[in-house]
Amino acid sequence: MKKIGFLSFGHWTPHASSKTRSAADALLQSIDLAVAAEELGADGAYFRVHHFARQLASPFPLLAAIGARTSRIEIGTGVIDMRYENPLYFAEDAGAADLISGGRLQLGISRGSPEQVVDGWKYFGYGPAEGETEADMARRHTQVALEVLQGEGFAQPNPRPMFPNPPGLLRLEPHAPGLRERIWWGAASNGTARWAAELGMNLMSSTLKEDESGKPFHVQQAEQIQVFRDAWAEAGHDSTPRVSVSRSIFPLVSDKDRAYFGQSREESDQVGNIDNMRAIFGRSYAAEPDALVEQLRGDEAIAEADTLLLTVPNQLGVDYNAHVIEAVLEHVAPALGWR
Repeated sequence: MKKIGFLSFGHWTPHASSKTRSAADALLQSIDLAVAAEELGADGAYFRVHHFARQLASPFPLLAAIGARTSRIEIGTGVIDMRYENPLYFAEDAGAADLISGGRLQLGISRGSPEQVVDGWKYFGYGPAEGETEADMARRHTQVALEVLQGEGFAQPNPRPMFPNPPGLLRLEPHAPGLRERIWWGAASNGTARWAAELGMNLMSSTLKEDESGKPFHVQQAEQIQVFRDAWAEAGHDSTPRVSVSRSIFPLVSDKDRAYFGQSREESDQVGNIDNMRAIFGRSYAAEPDALVEQLRGDEAIAEADTLLLTVPNQLGVDYNAHVIEAVLEHVAPALGWR
């Protein structure tokens, strides 16, 4: 059994061929797709965060709106770039959105990916401390956010406050109980997966990781998951961690599916350099349902994960993306024992 959700990058393009032509379209259609996914029985609605791009950027208004329109589905990010985040504002905004949703947020955070501008975080007022890299800065922001999400008091109260204070040091408000345990780290390497486990974060692994062995992508990703789980056990955490992987999966069940994806040639992994890292990119899956099921049986990382996020081509519109989600739930998931 697996939780199955979708992951949208929220692209928008002011072009006649796109069904998502503006930022307003991207936001409103994201809400509509989350509602549709919940009605279809999917388990999660997740959104990528990119700055300085025609994509979704500020996640918390969107997550709060989805929380107010849905009642069951998990709502998350995959991922928020912590280089850009004030960790205290992050904790306040996340707490508010989580309370609106009734405790359904699952927040993926990370060091982020290459951006549209050079050192974009500096325009947000952030920069590495002396001796730090930008990745170090992201991890520092993360550790501060994790600490304040615990809900413990840390700020000295004003002796003459405008409103009465509770006794002791003050914490950030609103506090969302349990949100600290629903933070995920988007790890590109085995080392950062181990670091995430040590800090008690869940693991989010995408369709890209550092090529650390030359083995097929799904094998390296499965090994990363095992590294994470071993480190979690060594750290002695009481809870059981969650692990998600992302995949592009398109069952070809209609003429429109075949027109869009029937000629797909992404049937093998790709290797390239990204951010001075040798990276391996996982393949996409597009085939008739029976063939697709057999292909997916061989994906070791999907087998190891408890959560599968389906990357959706959001510019094809809400109705088509809901169709893709439904096709996976109906034609693929039961045959593989995911449902």
